[in-house]
Amino acid sequence: MRRARKRSHGEDSSSSSSSKIDTGKKRYHHHHHQHNISTTSSFALNNHVSSHHNSHSKRSNFISYTEVSSLPPKLKILCEIIAKTPGVTVERVLEDTGIRVSEEDVEEVLKFSYEYPGSAVKFFRWAGFQLNNKHSPYAWNLVVDLLGKNCLFDAMWDAIKSMRKESLLSLATFRSVFSSYVVANRVQEAILSFEAMDQYGVPRDTLALNSLLRAICRDGATQQAMDYMMIVKEKLRVDAETYAILLEGWEKDGDVSRARETFSDMVIDIGWDTRNTPAYDSFLCTLLKGPEGMREVLKFLDTMRDRGCYPGMKFFKFSIDECVRKSDAKGAKVVWETMVGKNICRPDTVMYKSLISLYCNVKDFDSAERLLDEMVYNGAFPDSETYGLLFHFLIKHRRLREATPVFKEMVKNEFVPMQEDCITAVKTYVDAGDPHMGIKVWRFMIENFSSDLDETGNLLVVGLRDMNRVPEAVKCAEDMIDRGIKLNSATLSKLKQSLSKVGKAFAYEELLRKWKSLARFLKVLIYVYFPEIADFIFSKFLEVCCLFIHHSHEIAPGKDKRYFMLS
Repeated sequence: MRRARKRSHGEDSSSSSSSKIDTGKKRYHHHHHQHNISTTSSFALNNHVSSHHNSHSKRSNFISYTEVSSLPPKLKILCEIIAKTPGVTVERVLEDTGIRVSEEDVEEVLKFSYEYPGSAVKFFRWAGFQLNNKHSPYAWNLVVDLLGKNCLFDAMWDAIKSMRKESLLSLATFRSVFSSYVVANRVQEAILSFEAMDQYGVPRDTLALNSLLRAICRDGATQQAMDYMMIVKEKLRVDAETYAILLEGWEKDGDVSRARETFSDMVIDIGWDTRNTPAYDSFLCTLLKGPEGMREVLKFLDTMRDRGCYPGMKFFKFSIDECVRKSDAKGAKVVWETMVGKNICRPDTVMYKSLISLYCNVKDFDSAERLLDEMVYNGAFPDSETYGLLFHFLIKHRRLREATPVFKEMVKNEFVPMQEDCITAVKTYVDAGDPHMGIKVWRFMIENFSSDLDETGNLLVVGLRDMNRVPEAVKCAEDMIDRGIKLNSATLSKLKQSLSKVGKAFAYEELLRKWKSLARFLKVLIYVYFPEIADFIFSKFLEVCCLFIHHSHEIAPGKDKRYFMLS
């Protein structure tokens, strides 16, 4: 990496802490004693910085005040001034508003002003006069961050110098510095900033090291973080979090080999730690993406379990998702029994649904039902989708003995199965000779759905009739007519045949009377709501009626439609 000239931390001569960020300074040099910190060329911060943004696309999507609908009007005005006012006039325009600001107001405005660093700094300075130059440490850190994220590193270090004079520096300040350099692809300067922390009164300890490594790994430079850690651990103690950060980096990079090496180093350096769940999570998730996948994961999971160490919910969720994706029911069962059976994790409803889906897809319905039964004991309550998922597969595979209690429990809990599953269920129950459940599902359908009922209703009536359950068939047909559900002529013809055989033709006549009454009612509706095309619609309707009557031998062939004209 190209090194710039050294920079010296000389004292700022300005008396006001808010004015110590001198936006008009000439280029200066800071000396980190033995550490070189590269800087950008100095330029007036009140210039437009769009071209500067374009060269650093990683941070081009800053949060804008226009995206926050709940922003108070006063803060919105201030943000608009920063965003739309030329830098040279920002402070005068702000002063002309007469607005008074608090420390919290300054913090909120700065959060939404990252796109305009020059004007944001002038707002910060203007607000300082109102606050007697007593900005909050958080506001100062925001200034450092917005300057750094815009790669204005000279001005950023000016702000840090001012904060040091006010004794406001903290690890949070340097976390921002690390992040800004790393995002700008200047990892070496992030490392040099870490090494210079002591000069600013901030401890260069394990916590600070972990902050540096996290910033580097987050940006995909895990190898550089690992290399530096191997150097610095000779002088500085590393801990479980250090390795957890590196393992998370390897997980993000998908580097299984490096993850194994780092995990081995961790065990040698700090041993097995039951509290080191993040490290175990990242390591196992990385292995799961590797060529040996679940087989290697289960091997390490056994090793961890023998030492009383377990991963957490992150691995648990990811492993179940991977098992579902690969239809690996065996692996999922082992992981589930390890994590849930040992009370390590409590799965949520989404995880239960995923595993139930997996078991259903591999036709392991016993395991799927067992999961449904145990959900409430783990604080996860089945929803409509959970019940519907299991019911769908049970009906699809004609597992009616198991489907019946699932349907009853689902309805009892006021959940509604999919109409397609109900249609399949009625047909399947009828085909299996179970009229009771066929009728039960049908009744549920007519109470909860208002369309696409004709075919299922006719199928049920004919099915009941074929099972010699004519009374139930007639009752179902009457109910269909009362509800305006179409009963086709073939169904009525079959009912007539069955009723005639047992000497109950009168029941058919009553059914036919109701059917004709429905026709009269439909005629009225047609002429009321569709008067312009009523004749055409009713003519077609009469053709259907005559076809039915002919089929039922009520009209001798040759009689015309006037026989059936309704008044």
